[in-house]
Amino acid sequence: MTKGSKGGAGKSLVRATLAIHQPPKGKSRQPGGIIKTFSFDFNPAQLSVTRRAEWKVTPAQIERTGPLPEFMGSQPREMSVEIFLDTSDEPTSNTVLKKVESLLSCCEVTTASVSAKQPSPPWVIFQWGSFSTARFTAYVSSVEANYTLFSTTGVPIRATCRLQLHEIPSKTKGQNPTSGALTAQRVHRVVAGDSLQSLAWKEYGSASAWRSIAEANGIDDPTHLPTGTELVLPASEEVHG
Repeated sequence: MTKGSKGGAGKSLVRATLAIHQPPKGKSRQPGGIIKTFSFDFNPAQLSVTRRAEWKVTPAQIERTGPLPEFMGSQPREMSVEIFLDTSDEPTSNTVLKKVESLLSCCEVTTASVSAKQPSPPWVIFQWGSFSTARFTAYVSSVEANYTLFSTTGVPIRATCRLQLHEIPSKTKGQNPTSGALTAQRVHRVVAGDSLQSLAWKEYGSASAWRSIAEANGIDDPTHLPTGTELVLPASEEVHG
């Protein structure tokens, strides 16, 4: 598979991210607080999304044409995504090791869920700009990491990870009531005078929601917001602050 681009489109390139959340408490279908936003160094070159419909067919001995199949329901979506990690230009870095560990932790129960007596691994949301078809709340059923390059001290500096995500069905909140389509995220191009606080106020009516924008875009320094950068603005139901 061809690797995604890391910097070919300049600063305006929208990065894919994987928001890793605490599982909810009780019977809620909304993810809990965010644990970490995993930002992709290289955007995926390919995604595989699958959805199945279940039909039941009852054999008939007499009817020549056979009975009509009976629709039993639709299965949640599944998605396979490949993540390429490479710090070969920094042979002393342990970034690849830490990033793989954070992905592997998606298959481990969180401490908070154990304390709440509802043991569960994290819930995740993959997002990539306005690509709403691939955006849904999910759990990670498997993580496969292949290390392909190591430093002189044996630390991996290149790896390919394959994630299998399974949708966690949600209620109609976050959907368009007329079309049933998932609410698409907006993408905003930064202009002179923009700040995360001003964008949060305009979009959500709360300046303190800037942290959600920063997390969704992997921004470590909120004071550095270059003009022309494209920012993903999360759906309002995912905003906290």
